[in-house]
Amino acid sequence: MTTRRMTVSQALVEFLANQWTVDRAADGTEIRERTVPGMFGIFGHGNVAGVGQALKQCNAENPELMPYYQARNEQAMVHQAVGYARMHRRRGTYASAASVGPGATNLLTGAALATTNRLPALLLPSDTFATRVADPVLQQLEQPHDIGLTVNDAFRPVSKFFDRVQRPEQLFSIALAAMRVLTDPAETGAVTIALPEDVQAEAFDVPVEFLQPREWRIRRPRPERDALALAVEAIRAAKRPFIVAGGGVLYSDAEQQLREFVEATGIPVGSSQAGGGVLDWDHPQYLGGVGATGTLAANRLAAEADLIIGIGTRYSDFTTASRTAFQNPDVRFVNINVASFDAYKHGTQIPVIADAREALLDLHTALSDLRVEADYAERVASEKAQWDGIVDEAFRPSGLALPGQPEIIGAVQQASAPEDVIVQAAGSLPGDLHKLWRVRDPLGYHVEYAYSCMGYEIAGGLGAKRGLLADGDDRDVIVMVGDGSYLMLNTELVTAVAEGIKIIVILIQNHGYASIGHLSETVGSERFGTWYREYDERARNFQGDRVLPVDLAMNARSYGMNVIEVEPGADAIDELRAAIAQAKASDRATFIHINSDPLIYAPDGAGWWDVPVPQVSTLESTQRARAEYVQQVAAQKPLLG
Repeated sequence: MTTRRMTVSQALVEFLANQWTVDRAADGTEIRERTVPGMFGIFGHGNVAGVGQALKQCNAENPELMPYYQARNEQAMVHQAVGYARMHRRRGTYASAASVGPGATNLLTGAALATTNRLPALLLPSDTFATRVADPVLQQLEQPHDIGLTVNDAFRPVSKFFDRVQRPEQLFSIALAAMRVLTDPAETGAVTIALPEDVQAEAFDVPVEFLQPREWRIRRPRPERDALALAVEAIRAAKRPFIVAGGGVLYSDAEQQLREFVEATGIPVGSSQAGGGVLDWDHPQYLGGVGATGTLAANRLAAEADLIIGIGTRYSDFTTASRTAFQNPDVRFVNINVASFDAYKHGTQIPVIADAREALLDLHTALSDLRVEADYAERVASEKAQWDGIVDEAFRPSGLALPGQPEIIGAVQQASAPEDVIVQAAGSLPGDLHKLWRVRDPLGYHVEYAYSCMGYEIAGGLGAKRGLLADGDDRDVIVMVGDGSYLMLNTELVTAVAEGIKIIVILIQNHGYASIGHLSETVGSERFGTWYREYDERARNFQGDRVLPVDLAMNARSYGMNVIEVEPGADAIDELRAAIAQAKASDRATFIHINSDPLIYAPDGAGWWDVPVPQVSTLESTQRARAEYVQQVAAQKPLLG
C-alpha cells in the first residue's frame, strides 16, 4: 500500500479538497461539484500550527486545491457556509476552522442554525491536548467531575454528526463518516470534527487511496408503492386539498415538478419561509406564505382544507400557526419528506418517505386525470386576487417622512431585478417579507427562519453571493436588516470589502427591536427593554425619549463600504429606489441607510403565534393580553393527524 507521511491537518485538508458531490438535475443532466470548495479560518494557538499550517502549505503548493478565506467572527463563518449551501441546494458547503476555547464555542450558534435548517456545514473546532501533557492549557475548561470533558462536547446536541480525532489513525473513519452525513439529505446539518491541537500536528502514514477523488451521490429515493397508493387515494377523496411547500422542494430541485402538478390539478399552494420561491408570486395556484406570518389568502384556505399535502416541510410552529392553521375537524395529512422524522409529524397515517421531486413525478402520473372542483378553483382565484390588492395598497407611497417597513419593502421590490436574491433572518422583516415579497425566482427568497438568528443576514448574504459566483452567476444579493440585528453581527462587511464581494445591504433604522417590541405589546409588556434609548436613572429603565446618538452609516463607512444615506422626508421612498439603482450599477459593496417608523405594520394575514402570557399580573396591559390569549389558544389543536 502506497502511503505519504503527513500531519493529521495536512491529510484532512487534502482529503476535503478531493470530495465531490454528484447529483442529477430535473432535466436529467448530471451535476458534479466540490463538496467543500473552500475553508474559512480564524487562527489561534489551537490551530495555527495545525490546520493553519496545512492551509498555508496547500496555498504554497496548489492554491486552487483548498482555498482559504478570512472571516471576522467564527459564528459568521458558519453563516456564510449555510448561505452558500442553500444557494447550491445542499450540494456543497464550506468548512469552518476555529481555535481552542472561545473560538470553538463561537461556532455553536452557527452549528445550531445549520442543523435546525437542515443545511450542511462542516465545523473544525480545535480541542485541548489529547495527551494532556500541558493541562490545563490556555482557554481550557476544566470540570472536576469529568476531566475528559471539553467545551467541544457542547457541539454534540447541536450537530448531526460529532466526533473527536484523539489518534491520527482515527481520521480515516471519522472523515468518511462525516462526509456521509454532510451529503445525506435526510441527515444533513452541522457536521463537527473536533481536532485536539497536538493531534493536528502529529505525523502518520496516510494511504494515498484516502486522498484520491471520491464521489458522494445525493440520494433521491422514490416513494414506496403502498405509501404512494395511500397518498393518491387521499388526494382523490379530498374536496379542498392544500399544499404546504417547504425548503425540501427547492433542495431537491423540484419546483418545475410542483408547478406542473398544481397546474394539472388546480391544488393551491402555500409556502413556509424556507419554501419561498417554489412558485413565482403571480402563479395562479400560489397563495403566498402560510401560517403565523402567512397571507390572508393562504391561511383562509388552509383553515378550510380537508387534506394538507406537506412537501419538504418540517412544520414549524410558524408554518402551522402554532397548530391553529388547519381548522377543518376532518383534516388529514399526507407528508412527503426525505426524512422520516418530518414525514411522520402531526400523527399522520400517510407518511411518504421520498425525495420531493421523485414523489411529485409519481403523483402527477397517478393523478393525471384529477382536477379540483370548479367552485374551489374560483375560490382560490378570488382569494389570491383579494390579497394581491391588499399588497398593492401596502406598497403605495405614503409621503411620510418616516415610511413604514411595508412601504420600504415595496420600494426594494420595485427597484430590484426579478432574479435578485433577498436575504433576511430575524425581527419583523421575515414576517413582512413572507406576506409581501413577490418572489420571481426559485433562489430569490433567502430567509433563514428555522433558527431566526439575529446577525445571520450579512454573513448569510455573503455566503449566498459566494454560492452564486461559484456558478458564474453575478445577480445581486440584497440584504435587508434592522438595526437590532445589525448590531449583533456586522463585521463581515469587512470581509465583503476585503474580497471585493458585492452585496447590497439595506439597513432599516428602527432605534430598537421592532419585532420584539410589537410582540411585547401583544403580550402586555409594553415594549419594555425594546427601545434603544439612553438609560433613565430615575425610572431605572430605557423607556425614555432620548434616542441613542448612534450613527450606523458612519460605522459601515468606517469598514470601507460604499454608503448611501436616505434622509427622512416626503421623498424618502423615491430616494431609496434611486439608491438601490445606484448600488446595482456599482461594482462595490454598498450600504444603504434609511430611517423608518416601526409602528407601521404589514397587513394582517390572520395567522397566530403561541407566546404564553402570564396567568396573573398586576399590569392591566398583561391582564388584557391574557384575556386575548385565552381566546386565541382555544383554537389550538394538540393533535392534528
